[in-house]
Amino acid sequence: MNETAKVTKRILPLAGLTGIGALAATAGLAAWGNSELRKFELKDITVPLLPPGALRGKPEFRLLHISDLHMIPGQDTKTAWVSALDSLSPDLVVNTGDNLSDERAVPDVLRALGPLLNRPGIFVFGTNDYWGPQLVNPFSYLLKLRRTPSYIDLPWRDMRAAFIERGWHDATHKRVEFQVGGVRIAAAGVDDPHHNLDDYSLIEGPPNPDSNLSLALLHSPEPRVLSRFAEDGYQLSLSGHTHGGQLCLPGSRAIVTNCGIDRARVQGLHDFGPMKMHVSNGLGTSRYVPFRFFCRPSATLLRITETTA
Repeated sequence: MNETAKVTKRILPLAGLTGIGALAATAGLAAWGNSELRKFELKDITVPLLPPGALRGKPEFRLLHISDLHMIPGQDTKTAWVSALDSLSPDLVVNTGDNLSDERAVPDVLRALGPLLNRPGIFVFGTNDYWGPQLVNPFSYLLKLRRTPSYIDLPWRDMRAAFIERGWHDATHKRVEFQVGGVRIAAAGVDDPHHNLDDYSLIEGPPNPDSNLSLALLHSPEPRVLSRFAEDGYQLSLSGHTHGGQLCLPGSRAIVTNCGIDRARVQGLHDFGPMKMHVSNGLGTSRYVPFRFFCRPSATLLRITETTA
């Protein structure tokens, strides 16, 4: 046996072991990423936005922000966790879309939201409410290529009707004003700007100056629309869509955002000019990408307090 053959004989078993090890590591990583889908977190943030006296002696106005349920029938852990959020006694529930990930999931969404639908609420939808998910090339995210929707219709009209029947406001291309307790709210929203379904001209202009709290709703935090809200004087925008980055590096550092917002503001509370902007991590994922790395699913309780005089 020549020297080359001897070296090859030694290397081949090592290469085989390395390949097996790599497969095992990949399988382990996938299993961990999938298990993270059920480790829900509640984020708790205090934001001073209300004028002095607006709370009439109460310590805070509790706004619960939920987004991106991406519900599939049988997700009992998610259903129970979301339903239990009612124990937070939110004054207002804001839902920024992508509730569905299956054509049969509307009853599951309604079970999950359950008692929250008895509280004041407002919502806008995302494209995954309108059209079903589809298998896509994962490199499209890394290359920042916009995906074409499947255009497979989901029963979003039934879900919308159920939300409205329970008293929630649809803010899609509407300006909505209502009062919760002593807090006067002026809200406006657009349809999903990620796929250019928005038409800001339908809601443009400053919010009612007699309001105590002005809210801007949009599914995807696209800067071109956020800029319009900020210029009109809205205090707080609420959006989802990014899943917080979903497949992140340690420290929840996003690799991509899947929209126009920068990676530093892909999740949590940030400034967008003079406006505060909250981007939710979301509570689900596409059924075709059932993994989260260093970015657990979450809802957020925003404790809105009075500003100092």
